[in-house]
Amino acid sequence: MEHETDDAPGGSPTVRLELFSTSFCGACRQTRAVLERAAGLVPGAVVTEHDLALEPELGERMGIVQSPTTIVRDASGRELLRAAGVPSVPQVLVAAEQALSGARRPGS
Repeated sequence: MEHETDDAPGGSPTVRLELFSTSFCGACRQTRAVLERAAGLVPGAVVTEHDLALEPELGERMGIVQSPTTIVRDASGRELLRAAGVPSVPQVLVAAEQALSGARRPGS
């Protein structure tokens, strides 16, 4: 699942909200709702979901040990937040603000 909430300048996302989930996970559904809500509030945010049952090697490579796990990245791919379990909307928004602040810094 990839959901773009707004186009950033140049068409690339300014904030990437990544969800590592599994199909039958109740907490994953809650996390998906949190990320969708946060993405709706952040210009240029994109939510990407990775199903660990379908992509176990990706989960292993990324060091994912629990489902759900959320990673918030800035436009350059730098990890700003890693939350195992269900994050709160404010947690996600704080990390997104860090991503946007970095994107607005001259020379970033």
